[in-house]
Amino acid sequence: MKQEITFEDFTKIDIRIGTIIEVNDFPKARKPAYQLKIDFGGLGIKKSSAQIKDLYSKEDLLNRQVSAIVNFKSRQIANFLSEVLVLGVYNSDNKVVLLQASKQIKNGEQIS
Repeated sequence: MKQEITFEDFTKIDIRIGTIIEVNDFPKARKPAYQLKIDFGGLGIKKSSAQIKDLYSKEDLLNRQVSAIVNFKSRQIANFLSEVLVLGVYNSDNKVVLLQASKQIKNGEQIS
């Protein structure tokens, strides 16, 4: 278990729902990854690098809603600037399974 945080610490994290609108291979990444463009409604379109190729094809991802932290500082990964962190959990095979809403949600809605 990680260090305990306060509720105020948690409120600093901005987690939103967005829809993947573009998926590209990312050959320059050290580990197999995709470059994603995600529509967050009023927040606009944001980019993310995601190491999710083990369980998801490009076709699986296109138009899929995902959860992402949108207020992380952008991170340069090879020649790509990743603006948000798509959320997932490692399964028993150490492969990332995406976290997503069980029903369709308006893009940009905040998870609380």
